[in-house]
Order: sequence, then structure tokens, then C-alpha cells
Amino acid sequence: MTIPPTSAMPETSIIIRAFNEEKHLPALLKALTAQNYRDFEVVIVDSGSFDRTQEIAQQQADRLVRIRSDDFTFGYSLNAGIQHSSGKFIAIVSAHTLPTSVDWLACLITPLRNEQTAMVYGQQRGHFDSKFSESLDFKRTFGTVRQLLIPPNFFANNANSAVRRGLWEQHPFDETLPGLEDIEWAKFWMERGYQVVYEPTAGIYHIHTENWSQLRRRYYREGQAARWIGIRRRRNLLGEVWRETRYIFGDITKALRQQRLGKKGLEIARFRFEKLVGTVTGIWDGALMENPMTRTKFLFDRPYKAVVIHGPGRASLDDIELPTLKPSEVMVRVAYEGVCATDLDIMSGELGYYKTGMAKYPIVPGHEISGRVAAVGARVTELKEGDRVVIECIQGCGECPSCRRGNWIGCTERCEVGVIGQNGGYAEYVTTSARFLHSLPDEVPLREACLCEPIAVVLKGLKRLEGAWGSLVGGRICAVVGAGPIGHLAARILQQRGHQITIFDRNEHRLEYFSGRGILTDQNLSDLKAFDVIVEATGDPDALETVLYNSAPGSTILLLGLPYSRRNFSFESIVAYDKTIIGSVGSGAKDFDEAIALLPRTETAPFVQQVLPWVEFKKAWEIARSRTCLKVILQVDTSI
Repeated sequence: MTIPPTSAMPETSIIIRAFNEEKHLPALLKALTAQNYRDFEVVIVDSGSFDRTQEIAQQQADRLVRIRSDDFTFGYSLNAGIQHSSGKFIAIVSAHTLPTSVDWLACLITPLRNEQTAMVYGQQRGHFDSKFSESLDFKRTFGTVRQLLIPPNFFANNANSAVRRGLWEQHPFDETLPGLEDIEWAKFWMERGYQVVYEPTAGIYHIHTENWSQLRRRYYREGQAARWIGIRRRRNLLGEVWRETRYIFGDITKALRQQRLGKKGLEIARFRFEKLVGTVTGIWDGALMENPMTRTKFLFDRPYKAVVIHGPGRASLDDIELPTLKPSEVMVRVAYEGVCATDLDIMSGELGYYKTGMAKYPIVPGHEISGRVAAVGARVTELKEGDRVVIECIQGCGECPSCRRGNWIGCTERCEVGVIGQNGGYAEYVTTSARFLHSLPDEVPLREACLCEPIAVVLKGLKRLEGAWGSLVGGRICAVVGAGPIGHLAARILQQRGHQITIFDRNEHRLEYFSGRGILTDQNLSDLKAFDVIVEATGDPDALETVLYNSAPGSTILLLGLPYSRRNFSFESIVAYDKTIIGSVGSGAKDFDEAIALLPRTETAPFVQQVLPWVEFKKAWEIARSRTCLKVILQVDTSI
């Protein structure tokens, strides 16, 4: 898919390759608008980004070209972009770069006015985010003296380069290489009498923020490519080792002079090790990456951030590997995530699933999720990128006898997002089967939409409760024990359905939300004999025991709270007094549909008073434990 250009026949087309570059792309595009040389268009080639890259490109570039991640190579993405451009000259720049001056583009293009010049590449500098040794490598590679390269000194770099369109039409970039497509192109034309120019006045800052495994993989594929195009052989391996050995001593000397060795010593050693191992093994192996999964890992290794609970009391913000999207799956960019008491119980180790071994650490918590579709699998047709959605928490296999009867809780293979077997919403992205997503109407804000999950939980519980009442549904006298989020919602919905409600809680602040709303409040749980129905929503074993013993004969008790700890209990008081106990957990697809329809009619103001950036998850947990507000919501997508 392409976006039509806004101007016709510019002299220069700027091609920007991008994959999940929302962090750096806006600054680059802003810098391009400040260039003194103005006769250009901007073409962005996106390789399946699932962050806001495509949205930014559509708004700010002249043209967006989309290619599938499965089709990506560095050469193919450039060729695709150039095919959809119109300039006589083609400037190429990485999305995670920034020009060092307003004359960058003019300096890069000027040498191409000599018809014997096939290619120009400019200076690269490290950024304050760059690793110490990589910044020094930039200085070693990209000096201050202008050069005309001659064989066998074959070099170029498409992070900052420009080529003649007429020559590209005769020899496009090699689409089979895993890297160094720039050097192969320069080598081709240098061997035919054309010149390649290094222009130091055309400078950029090159911003690499790779982790160590990514860095090794980059040098591995570049080592492979160097062997394939014939500029490195196994006989060159000793030279590679000698070069990196010299460089590490040079780096250490530089760090000593700057009095930074204490801070940078380990980083220097690790950088040189990973670079050397990647380069040497890449040259040694030299085999094409024919396995699609291996190829994807090397070319698209972009982790995302997530809060990971590693065990009771141990949580951290970590990098998570990008999952391979299956044909029936959807990747969702999380917008908001509601903090639930279940998250706190997982963190403390109190949740029963983790005590019995049904669930295991590590886990990314969070099941009250709203967001936008970032990417869809090949078989997904009912959703598209950008759709606003919420996600079901409890996910059965869909094929076992229990699932076919609609009893997904009985599925032995069931997952619970953020709880059992599937990472949840304390992350930039969540991947799940498309059948567990529900589209949101435009009038439902994403912030409030994360409440759909607890509303669905209440609706499912009330459905089970009302199923026990038979035909006499209306006018019940109901007690709700616990004025937390679940109890609050249960009281509101029961009131909407025509029942008389009294809500109990020791927290006076939470009871104040019901002032003037037609719902009675009480802090004393001693007398429950007046109620036909009791909804227990605390999960507190003491409260449950009081409810079981002090409830009226013939009453119906719905248990919505978790976790209840083990207690010795005699069922004589249940059987002898005709009491009915109903348990309910989670929700299903129909409950979510009803919750989405009900949300616009639900007073949500008490739930959205405490919204924090998701990186402050520990603070959010402290506030949730303090019960000083009804709900804490994490904003994961800070671009909203």
C-alpha cells in the first residue's frame, strides 16, 4: 500500500527504511524540514511495524510504502522505496539517525552532480545513547578528510548515503544479502570505472540502542555478507582478531584519558567481544539464512518492554523478545491496563494458582487491557491495524468437550491472560488469538475501556446468580460485601436491574462514592439476616466466614472474590438453612459484548481518578494496596 506523493518530480528522493521506529522517526522528519536544500520528497518504507511508525509516516512523509516483514531484506526494502520515488538522486538514511547540520542533504547530493560519481556516503557520529566503543569506531571509520575511493578499497554505508537513480535502474541493490548491500552496490560500479565519494561534511548522528545479543547478530550477518560479496574470507579472520585487539587497547586508553574507565571498562570489553564473535562466526559460516524463523530473528530482533514478575516479591521492567505472529493471532499495542488485586496476589505469591503449580513464574501480569491492533496474522480478516479492542482474560482451547459446552473454566488447556500461561498487559504489546478480541465502538474511550474486563466478570457472576432465582427476578434485597472495584460495579449493576442494595466495607472513603446514589452503605457486617442475596467481593476469608454463618436462611450467596485461604468449615449451616452458594470467576465472549454495551451507561469517574505511567508500576501497586482510591490505571501507550 502506498500514500500518493504531495509534489511532482523533486530532484531528490529521501528513502527511509523503518521498523518500529516511533521513538526516533519524528525527530528525523523534523530535521529534514529544517534543511536548507529543499528540492526533495520523503519516502518511508515500513517493514511491518506494529508501533506508531506507520501512523507517523502517513502524517508527515510524502509517501509510505509498506512491505511484509516476511519479505524484508535491506536491499529489497530500498528497491521498493526507490521504485515508488521520482527523484533523479536517491538519498538514503536510517530512521534512527539525525543530521548534524541544516546543510547535510546539500553536502550529500552535491558530489552526485559529477556524472562519474555513482555514490556518496557521509560521516557518522555516535550519539549520547551510543556505546563508548561504537562511538570510537565511528570516528575511526568516518574521518574528517574527503576521499575518493578506488578499488580494492570497497566501502559505503546506507545509513547515510546517496546514489544516482540512472545507475540504480541498471543495477538495483542486491535483495539476497543479509547486509552490506551498500558495499556490494559501490563495488559493482567502482569496478566499472565510477567513483564513490566519502563526504565528511554530510554528517549524521547514528543512534544504536541494541542489547548485546542484537549487536552480535548485526555483526554476524554483516560478516556473512562480507564473505558473500568477496571482501572477506576465512583467511582474513586473524586480521579481524588483531584489529579488535588493537581497538580494545585504544578504547581503554581513551577511557583512561577521559577518567571514565571505571564506568566504561566492562562495556568496552563486552562490545569488543560481541563484535568479534559476531564478525568471525559470520565470516566462518557464510551460509544463507534460508530458515524463515532464523532470518526473522536476525533481521527483526526488536524487543519490547514488559513488567515481569519473576517470583514472589520480585518484579522488574525487562526486554521481551518479539514473538512470531501465528496466522490466527493479533498483536495489540496496549493503551491502558487496570491494576487488579489479582496482580498484587501474583506479586506476593498468595494466588492459589501459583501455590498449586497450575500457574508458574515468570509472568507478565495484567488482564484488564485496552489497546489498538498493531499487527494481524495471515488468516485474520475480521480485524485490521488500528482497530480499538479489549481482550478476554480466560481463554479456552475451543475444541475440548468443556469448551464446546461453553464451560471454558473446565478446559484443561485454558490460559488466563496475565495469570496462567500467557503474558498480560503490563507490556507494550500483547499477542493473542483473534477470537478473544472485541472491537470497541468509537464513543468508548480506551482509558475507560480497560474496565470492560471487571464489568464482564460481574455480569457473568450475576448471570449465574440470577439463574438460581428462577422466575422471581426483580425486587431482591441484596448485600454487597466489599466496595472495591468488583463490589462497586456489582452494586451499580444490581441497582440498575431494580434491586435494593446495601454495600458493606470498612473503608469509609470507598463508601462515599455511593452517597446520594440510592445505595445504602454500612461498615458493620454483623447482621446479614435481612438480605435475600449476598455478593461476597473481597476474597477475605474472615468476611466469607461471617457471610456463611450470619446470612439468612434460604439466602443465595455469590462468591466473586479471590483468593480465599483454606479454612475449617462445617457445611451444616448451609444445608440446614437452605442456603445456596454460587462461585464465579472470569468471563466469556458474551459477557464482554454485554460489558462493552453497558460501559457507556456506567458511571466511570470514580475509576479513573488515579492514572499513572506504566513504568511507575511499583508506585501503582503501593497505591492499590493502600486502598486510598477505587482503582489505579496504568497508561502504557504514552502517545495517546
